[in-house]
Amino acid sequence: MEFLRPATWDEALAAKAEHPTALPISGGTDVMVEMNFDVHRPSAILDLNRITELTEWSSEDDVVRLGAAVPYARIIEELAVPLPGLALASHTVGSPQIRNRGSVGGNLGAASPAGDSHPALLAAGRDVFVEAHSVRGVRLIPIDEFYVGVKRNSLEPDELIGAVRIPVADGPQQFSKIGTRNAMVIAVCAFGFALHPKDGTVGTGIGSAAPTPRRAVEAEEYLRGVLAERGLWESGELLGAEVIQRFGELVKSAASPIDDVRGTADYRRHALAVMARRTLTWTWNDYRKQIRSAA
Repeated sequence: MEFLRPATWDEALAAKAEHPTALPISGGTDVMVEMNFDVHRPSAILDLNRITELTEWSSEDDVVRLGAAVPYARIIEELAVPLPGLALASHTVGSPQIRNRGSVGGNLGAASPAGDSHPALLAAGRDVFVEAHSVRGVRLIPIDEFYVGVKRNSLEPDELIGAVRIPVADGPQQFSKIGTRNAMVIAVCAFGFALHPKDGTVGTGIGSAAPTPRRAVEAEEYLRGVLAERGLWESGELLGAEVIQRFGELVKSAASPIDDVRGTADYRRHALAVMARRTLTWTWNDYRKQIRSAA
């Protein structure tokens, strides 16, 4: 096995172009597990730990550019206000040691349906883009088009994830996860939800309940229609039990889970409906408080 350790981003892209099967590693929280269990034995390892710009983030024009290797611990500490849904999801990742090493870029590279950051990224809106870098240039991949199969993403063999562009939250966001224990656990299923009052939309993200992370599109469209038709964005009135129940059922129907060692398909569907109802209630209550305080 070859070990490549570039000192600059340009060197890393050149190495990836020359060795397209090389496996990138930064935090290593997914890569090392698979290698230790002999699940994956790559021909080469591309160590990105010397590339300091991958650990940086910036904000401009209400968009956060999150470097691929910014660890979850820093997202929690530094980005809870602009990216609340992702910060909440980051809280649920592994142990403190894992949160100090693991990153959203690594989660995206692994593309596991159970990755904790995926539901939050999907819920954050359709203007979330993954920066795919190569010696040929930079390609922006919409988050909806990034996941193409079980542990498969839309990166080309010579591309590396440089950053993720995420809109700053303009409304409350939530993340909920169910596991077989309270911490250090792979999700049985997970759900991300966000209100986007500026454009009158809502965002959803389903994790660990389909071959890829996905949105509950019908649920989004239903809730968007209710909020607009009843003037609820302006009034901040209660949604009502019927709306909340229907939203949960539509989220449940959007999933296509399997039975495995962590849970049954039926349990996952039931849990998603519960999480959808709860996150919608929590975020709407937060939104009502915001508009009342602004009045």
